[in-house]
Amino acid sequence: MDENSPVFAIAMAAELAGMHPQTLRQYDRLGLVSPTRTPGKSRRYSMRNVVQLREIARLSAEGVSLEGIARILTLENQVNALTSRVRELESALADELLNRPNRRVFAADVQGDVVSLKHGTRTARRTEIVIWRPSAADRD
Repeated sequence: MDENSPVFAIAMAAELAGMHPQTLRQYDRLGLVSPTRTPGKSRRYSMRNVVQLREIARLSAEGVSLEGIARILTLENQVNALTSRVRELESALADELLNRPNRRVFAADVQGDVVSLKHGTRTARRTEIVIWRPSAADRD
């Protein structure tokens, strides 16, 4: 069973989370846990929702306000999404390196623009010296 599959009715989800069904309705209204809805508009909770409900109960028992819990859950969801995206990008990079060994993925020129380079070449390094002298406008 997938952890995101909406399989539990509100009574079962409440029992699994150790809460009253009315508490789950309140958390849904506040946006703390958003179950999916059936065509008949009844709530269906996933195992991930039940885990979130347990986390809410734990944080609440530690004295964190519902607003604080909402912020924590939002940040945790963002971290999970970003972690997933990093894994995707790492996988894409690994595939690129395997499919094209000894090639650069990209390079940047002096202005910061992306340029393509042939294998074994490098961008030219700038070695000139620039002397800056403040103008009258810079002194004011």
